[in-house]
Amino acid sequence: MMTYSTDELFHGLRSGNRRMLAKAISLIESELPADRVAAQELLSKALPFTGNSYRIGITGAPGVGKSTFIEAFGVQAITSGHHRVAVLAIDPSSSRSGGSILGDKTRMHELSQRPEAFIRPSPSHGTLGGVAHATREVMLLCEAAGFDVILIETVGVGQSETEVASMVDVFMALMLPNAGDELQGIKRGIMEMGDIFVVTKADGEQLQQAQLARQQLSSALRLLRPKSPHWQPKVLAISALESRGIDEVWHCCTEYFAESKQLGIIDMLRAEQNKHWLHNVLENRLRQLFYECAPVAAQLPVIEQAVLSGEILPPIAAEKLLALLTFAPKAEE
Repeated sequence: MMTYSTDELFHGLRSGNRRMLAKAISLIESELPADRVAAQELLSKALPFTGNSYRIGITGAPGVGKSTFIEAFGVQAITSGHHRVAVLAIDPSSSRSGGSILGDKTRMHELSQRPEAFIRPSPSHGTLGGVAHATREVMLLCEAAGFDVILIETVGVGQSETEVASMVDVFMALMLPNAGDELQGIKRGIMEMGDIFVVTKADGEQLQQAQLARQQLSSALRLLRPKSPHWQPKVLAISALESRGIDEVWHCCTEYFAESKQLGIIDMLRAEQNKHWLHNVLENRLRQLFYECAPVAAQLPVIEQAVLSGEILPPIAAEKLLALLTFAPKAEE
């Protein structure tokens, strides 16, 4: 796949060449073994120029208006804070092509036209948690390219919230205005992970419902222990359609980062993020090595068929396959 050297890619993205940044991200996202070494070399070059951004995760159920909010929020960051915004939108992967299927640039037309913004839809490739396997690496490349606000949009399903929360500094959950008494069946885990809760579509006939949802969320949060001793989660109601309340959300984020940096919280968060990243990479790599192991690959269809026919229980089958796992000895240097 390599058509440019790592030096060319690095100097291109550092100079603000968006095409070279896109090429660099494609290299990072490549699953070809031949690209792995080049990708690691590129990341090593970029590393000294990373870490100086606001890393913000955004989640929400389908229909909550994530794209509309992210576009308005991104424009707010650009116009009021003179920031450069990168949006990494984790799309579900097409089961046939493996590509992303939502088309974020068409969903965020205004933001995509801004020279200070960069939007990158990334296919999840079926990764556990619905998070693209290279999201963290892509975030570092965007930081090295000068983007100082990184927005990571989740697919809003399964474990994606947990995974994204492990790679950002502030986690924002978008909520529908018609929460009702059930609070949309919000999982306790989401409530405990969130730093900022945003009730969307607070306009027109839904304005009163949105205000009620805001009150209910605020009441529910008071019953939970905050995840950080220095920050009480905030609940805001906004209308992206009418561009109302977006400035409050942005101010809330800047307030969070100012307090967190002053207390050294950001440094601790980044250290924990790197630790989680290490374990995540190890788990994914071990899974890959397992399926690449020749004895496992040879016996897997046989044992799968035995499971399907009911001859053997899945836990026993798994132990048999794990017993076949071998690692090739490291070549003598």
